Amino acid sequence: MQGTVVAVSLSQTHTFSKYLSGLIRLKARWGVEGDAHAGTTVKHRSRVAQDPSAPNLRQVHLLHAELFDELRLAGFQVGTGQLGENITTRGVNLLALPKGARLHVGREAVVEVTGLRNPCAQIDALQAGLLAAVLGRDEHGGLVRKAGIMGVVLESGEVRAGDPLRVELPPEPYLPLERV
Repeated sequence: MQGTVVAVSLSQTHTFSKYLSGLIRLKARWGVEGDAHAGTTVKHRSRVAQDPSAPNLRQVHLLHAELFDELRLAGFQVGTGQLGENITTRGVNLLALPKGARLHVGREAVVEVTGLRNPCAQIDALQAGLLAAVLGRDEHGGLVRKAGIMGVVLESGEVRAGDPLRVELPPEPYLPLERV
């Protein structure tokens, strides 16, 4: 599976949205250099309140640009970085990847997929009704989280819009993604 990086974003503070950047630097075992969510232990405020020593499984947030297409068709005006993602992609069904898949991003960076992003009520502050739009139900009635995936950085490297994205699947049996 191959795709493309559409945009890269970061924020030095704990803002909901992130700011578009010409490039981001991924640092092994750390995350996106200069981003508020980088580090070896949890940085998301609700997770820090629960256990500040827990490992950071949310160093990098990746979101598929196809979600923006879907949201536009539903009447929302949402652009890259606004949902808090660091890397916006196109051409790979991120939500269908198994836990442990490795994403080779750009020339050197490697991100291991840890799970699904769990969208929270803050998303409705961006636009009313957006939370419901990024959640769905599968054929069995189970909740489907469409707000992207999270990962940890295994190999450092720079990432820019236009860079290739290649998926390396883990050994079978594949484990489905769960919220992290």
